[in-house]
Amino acid sequence: MLTVERVARLRGVELFASTPDKVLAGVAAVVDEVSFETGEVMMEAGAVEDWLFVVLVGDVTVIRPDRTLTIGAGSVVGELAVLDPQPRTATVTAASPVQAFRLRKAAFDDAMRDRPEIAAGVITELVRRLRQRHEQPSSR
Repeated sequence: MLTVERVARLRGVELFASTPDKVLAGVAAVVDEVSFETGEVMMEAGAVEDWLFVVLVGDVTVIRPDRTLTIGAGSVVGELAVLDPQPRTATVTAASPVQAFRLRKAAFDDAMRDRPEIAAGVITELVRRLRQRHEQPSSR
């Protein structure tokens, strides 16, 4: 995928919505393009890893001890690992064929240092998720 296509894909993700194209081009240059088949585990709860995924195509199922949810294209999963490299809190599997970008911690840290709006996007997304968690009843 060309850099301009990667930038366009990143632009559609809430986390990067307010990030200038020049900065997104830098992020686009360091992401890996990855694919997963239906049912394939993308992240395992308890694993210590240093990357997040930006889901471009398909749906993923996030399985936590307190609930399970399915999210789709434009979503980000695994962002906690790039902020605080502790064991994963959820298992994420491909609910359909998935295409995604994988962004590693070092590249993410560089992008946040260069552009504070990326950090603001992360904070906004985490707050949104906390609110959702407190507003919705747990389900499995």
